[in-house]
Formats: sequence, structure tokens, C-alpha cells
Amino acid sequence: MTASRIALVSNLAFVGLLAALHVIKSDVDPSWHFISDYATGRHGWIMQVAFLCLAVSNLSTWMSVRDCLRSAVGKTGSVLFLIGTSGLVLAAIFVSDPVNTPVEAQTTSGKLHNIGGGLGILGFLGTLLLSFRLLRYEPWRPQRRAVWIATGILIAGFLFSFLTIATLATEHKGVFSPDTPVGWPNRVGILCGCVWLAVISWKAKPLANIHS
Repeated sequence: MTASRIALVSNLAFVGLLAALHVIKSDVDPSWHFISDYATGRHGWIMQVAFLCLAVSNLSTWMSVRDCLRSAVGKTGSVLFLIGTSGLVLAAIFVSDPVNTPVEAQTTSGKLHNIGGGLGILGFLGTLLLSFRLLRYEPWRPQRRAVWIATGILIAGFLFSFLTIATLATEHKGVFSPDTPVGWPNRVGILCGCVWLAVISWKAKPLANIHS
């Protein structure tokens, strides 16, 4: 239950800090800036802390269900999910370069940040495997509807975010501006992931009571 509580609190902290940054750094237009852009410049440390909070929520959520993940699918999903979590830590520690920085001008910090973001794809695949395992795990039968809903939201958010950003980036040759509204899809995708974390960690609490 401790892991579930930590997951819920750290998840809420991430959402709260991200929301606060929209006010604190109002000069960053959320319509076309990625959330990573909040980490640059003054008060950028707040976004770094937010990323760490999300990583803690990931890890704590995994810990709250790890006893259910002893199958091959569960173990594979765990590895991918934790790799994705390590990507969040990278994204927190290493600040991204300003948007539209040419490849040849990218800093080591910016490159490592991008690697962290890329690991998020593996984390997404791991999340799907964890959901599949929980849906087939008998003690989670009463929670299956919630898992289905959370997973559906996760997939919808990911597809909306990925396809929208990829389409706009292709159309504008990778140059982002007010004419490329990638910011909101980015935020929608992230928040849909937060919904999955919140639902899974919340539904793990009754099971913790049963096993305690």
C-alpha cells in the first residue's frame, strides 16, 4: 500500500507542477512547445523535479503490482517499463536544447535528453504488456474493467500524440513554430499516461489489503 500511495502522490505532484509551469513560465506558448521546453531557462528546475516525480510514480506503480508480474509477459513488460522509467530520469537530469536547435549544434545534455524521450517508446510497450498481464491475472478480475478503460485511454492518448506530432513535423520539415500546434498533443499523451498510472496504483490498494 505504501508503494500505491507514493505512486498516487508523486503522480499528482507531476500534474500539479506541470500545471503551475503554465502560469510561472507563461512566455512558453503551450500550443507549440513541448513540456521539455519548460526545463530551459529560469525556473527550469521545476520541470526537472516534475519529471523526477513522474519517474517515482512509474517505479512505485510497478512496485505496487510487481507480485503479479512473474510470468514471461510480466517480466518482459517490467523490463521495458523500467527502461522507460530510466528515460524519464535522463530527461529530468539532462535539459533539452531550445526548440529547433540544429542537430550539429545540439549539446550533450540535449542529446541525452532526447535519448531519454526515445526510451519512452519502450516504456509504452512495457505498459501495454503490464496491462495484458493484469487483465489475465485472476486476483485482478474485479479490476479488469478499470484496467481496460485506463489502457484504452493510454493507447488513445499515445496514438493522438504520436500521429499528430509526426504528421506536423513531417509537413513542416521538423521546424516547430506557432503554425505547428504540437504542444497540446504532447500534453494529452503525457496526461493519458498519468491516468493509467493513477488507475493501476489506485486499484492495487485493495489487493494490498487482501495480501496484508
